[in-house]
Amino acid sequence: MTDYPVNEDTPSIELYMFKPHHNVVPGYVIVDIAARCRAYQTVDPVQLNGLTLGCINDTIVAKMGDKLIRINADIVNSLREDHVYVLSPKDGSLYPVEVRLSNAYMRLHFPRGVDAPTLMINGIHMHRVSDIGPLRDARYKVAAARVRHGHTVLDICTGLGYTAITSLEFGAKQVYTIEVSREVLAIAEFNPWSARLADNRVKIMLGDASKLIEFFPDSVFDRIVHDPPRFSIAGELYSSDFYRELYRVLRPGGVLFHYTGEPLRSRGHGHGPVVRGVIQRLRGVGFLRIRYNEKAQGVVAVKPRY
Repeated sequence: MTDYPVNEDTPSIELYMFKPHHNVVPGYVIVDIAARCRAYQTVDPVQLNGLTLGCINDTIVAKMGDKLIRINADIVNSLREDHVYVLSPKDGSLYPVEVRLSNAYMRLHFPRGVDAPTLMINGIHMHRVSDIGPLRDARYKVAAARVRHGHTVLDICTGLGYTAITSLEFGAKQVYTIEVSREVLAIAEFNPWSARLADNRVKIMLGDASKLIEFFPDSVFDRIVHDPPRFSIAGELYSSDFYRELYRVLRPGGVLFHYTGEPLRSRGHGHGPVVRGVIQRLRGVGFLRIRYNEKAQGVVAVKPRY
């Protein structure tokens, strides 16, 4: 195996060149500083993502390098605390990190008390935010996959890239991550917590994972982190055909973590039909030692060595 099972010359695969943006700030940070400015209270400078925020009299200001930008009070009054905004260096305008399509509305969602933003699509959180934050959630998933130093990891459904980045933190030498939506990756470029997707050890492939998986050679990955949308949205990523491909590209002894959540689980009556179906189909294509990881809320399975 080489370090590069796909590259820029591989037919039909588009590698996404991730370019992080700066000057991004959570809405609640600006709202809090503005409230203190209006009350003429002392505000210690807040340094965040290339900006230094503070007050001059009752006006909130941002310093970007040597440039001082006054943020219009009318703009601040219209901000949503749980949104994330990009500050324009030209006129001090603030723009929400969002994408509006004919069939979808996507944005960064960052409520107070959470460790990083989540992606919200049509009102649905793409990460767990009620009990733990997205970063801790990613650590649980990567730990469940048992990613270790020197591993080559396949990360399916990049999203904001938290599991890909966490895989690097766990010691992975290379991460190949697949995302179907160009818009999702564009949003991630405005998320400071996604910036390490620009690391040259991460290869982002743009396309349908159920098709791109066919381009990989056999037994090339040490670990797979499969974090698909819910079954009703992406059923093909829960199919036996797709699981058979995951089995094929995983090395003998390799570990798969498959996030499922706990849909339709009845208290005291075991897992719901989605999780039971995942376990059954994984077993059917050859995976062994299959179990549900409560902390990561997903299924762990191992490809036998023989």
